[in-house]
Amino acid sequence: MSQEHQYKSHLSWTGNKGDGTLNYKAYDRNYDIIIEGKTTLSGSSDPAFRGDPTRHNPEDMLLASISSCHMLWYLHLCSVNKIVVVDYQDTSTATMTMNSDGSGQFSSATLNPVVTISQDSDSEKAAQLHHEANKLCFIARSVNFPIHHDPQIKNEIK
Repeated sequence: MSQEHQYKSHLSWTGNKGDGTLNYKAYDRNYDIIIEGKTTLSGSSDPAFRGDPTRHNPEDMLLASISSCHMLWYLHLCSVNKIVVVDYQDTSTATMTMNSDGSGQFSSATLNPVVTISQDSDSEKAAQLHHEANKLCFIARSVNFPIHHDPQIKNEIK
């Protein structure tokens, strides 16, 4: 039996400097993402597209969504496979390819998780579970570009 989960967010453009979109330079690309009961996210476009570099941009948030979804599935899989994770860090990267008409798309993403596990956990199994996490991650399953993984597994030092 399949289940559906519904999500709702409100996006509010905050970049009207008085003249709306009168011309390309007349407005800011700033917006707020408002999700009931949660902290508001302040966003903008990438600085390359006249955005505010101090705000989150959609490209950053997509990559962060991929990384965090993978981590949450990975931690779940480790817990049910008796792998004790004591630290998880990921510095992920992504490539967006631009087209001549100004459009673009992500062509790949790479997650680089550094996972520290307890000394009595199975390092080989811990490494294998990244593949399984990618197959289960809701975000990874929803994008049309490859997501690569370059995990490092470290044993906890006591």
